[in-house]
Amino acid sequence: MDKLNVGILIFDGVEILDFAGPFEVFSRVRLVPGAESRRSEESAPFRVFTVAKVREAIATTGGLTVIPHYGFGDAPAIDLLVVPGGRGTRPLLNDVDTLDWIRRMAAKARQVTSVCTGSLLLAKAGLLSGRRATTHWDALDLLATLEVGKVERETRVVDDGIITSAGVASGIDMAFYVVERLWGPNVADETAHYIEYRRAAGPVVERY
Repeated sequence: MDKLNVGILIFDGVEILDFAGPFEVFSRVRLVPGAESRRSEESAPFRVFTVAKVREAIATTGGLTVIPHYGFGDAPAIDLLVVPGGRGTRPLLNDVDTLDWIRRMAAKARQVTSVCTGSLLLAKAGLLSGRRATTHWDALDLLATLEVGKVERETRVVDDGIITSAGVASGIDMAFYVVERLWGPNVADETAHYIEYRRAAGPVVERY
């Protein structure tokens, strides 16, 4: 089967769960249910990988060291772009190379998403102009100073063409929302059951 490439940006100071949560969800999806199907990639609809500016170790929040799969120069085409957050987003707001890379990947991607303060980078790259978006509660005011249509302050996941999600763990909800849109609620629920994640019973997404 043709798999969708999920490219997750990582950088020094990235919040661990911001990228690891979506990575876990997307990498564990199978179109054939059950634990046995997770022992191979045969029914996996996604190919998930990390990308950093250069293919060198990055230090996350908390000091975990992560080696990216690819650098900007050798990353494959990305169908689903995930831009996570963390304190490391602040210096990247003025990093021309990173912002240009995000713009180029977003222009070709089937879907662009963010977790936490990753939406600051999307806004700085000009991708949230005229769109509703959200971010971590501590960065809502900062997001409002950037190029964004409207900041949603109470919603966990916002879909206005580009999908943004609130802080840290909300990236898991965002990932399940994407899975459900692409493959339906049965696949999303079965994946949640496999990783033993209890999805919220009420609505967590605003779609415009």
